[in-house]
Amino acid sequence: MSERHVTDVIIIGAGPCGLFTVFELGLLDLKCHLVDILDRPGGQCAELYPEKPIYDIPAYPVISGQDLTDRLMEQIEPFNPTFHFSQMASSIQKSDNGNWELTTDFDTVLEAPVIVIAAGGGSFMPKKPPIPNLENFEGESVFYAVRQMDAFKDHDLVIAGGGDSALDWTLNLQPLVKSLTLVHRRDDFRAHPDSVNKMRALVDAGKINLVIGNINEVTGEGSQISSLNVKTKDQGDITLNCSRFLAFYGLTMKLGPVAEFGLNLHENLIPVDTEKFQTSEPGIFAVGDINHYPGKLKLILSGFHEAALMAQEAFRIIHPDKKLRFQYTTSSSDLQKKLGVKDDEKAA
Repeated sequence: MSERHVTDVIIIGAGPCGLFTVFELGLLDLKCHLVDILDRPGGQCAELYPEKPIYDIPAYPVISGQDLTDRLMEQIEPFNPTFHFSQMASSIQKSDNGNWELTTDFDTVLEAPVIVIAAGGGSFMPKKPPIPNLENFEGESVFYAVRQMDAFKDHDLVIAGGGDSALDWTLNLQPLVKSLTLVHRRDDFRAHPDSVNKMRALVDAGKINLVIGNINEVTGEGSQISSLNVKTKDQGDITLNCSRFLAFYGLTMKLGPVAEFGLNLHENLIPVDTEKFQTSEPGIFAVGDINHYPGKLKLILSGFHEAALMAQEAFRIIHPDKKLRFQYTTSSSDLQKKLGVKDDEKAA
């Protein structure tokens, strides 16, 4: 059964601009649901350069992508947004009551008067390993993300990759599976050192296997995988029994289903006005790197500015009979109460 949710605003993308959009909307008492194909918040900042220093965030001489994400998550905590991770926004349509309906590839249906596209350069799409005929098993026994952990329970699982996703799921799925083998092309991992240490401890305890090599062949029948052939340096070609295969070979950026939403596009970007950052469809907005307008700068701080202006128009659409009263967080006791700021403190 598909899930269905009704909210004020649907945000596509949980990167920095999507997260700050939650904050600006929250100040106006607007509730948000966010959809992101990744399994965590932060978008490019958290996935591609979590440790890379960023130097142009106001008030932070230097901050890493992960730290920025963590601060934004802390900032929006009072507004209790709902996240739908590991899901792609597949389609949108207008409902009979005038609201928008967004459906994900996991059959989650979200309904709201307003949609905000904050998808950065587009959707993160998995890079597929160059293994012949692998597509025959995709979606049944070969996967590029974990949607439901129980799908791997009691299976012989092989995980390929050396980044955070590969190591995180190695640690999380190990207690559920019949057997687990981690395959990586070299004995050096890009994941967080603590995750690497925990993985090696499981190897030493005989609870998982670690194979250094390249997967070059898959065998199976129908859509069910049965084994993988791995070319190793020390042992030559070896065969791994495998009923489930998780491949984490990195991500690439594509516009994805957003291109099919019926919006006007400009070189794979979404044109917006500079007053409300609304697209060619009333009630659908775009902020951050995904949008286009004269003089656009692809900076996180630009997306923050766009989110603030967009939120004003979103309020007018959602509450056409209410008067929008502009307030400053530094002087409004009402806003400070929403933020949980003590009387002797000042909001940022």
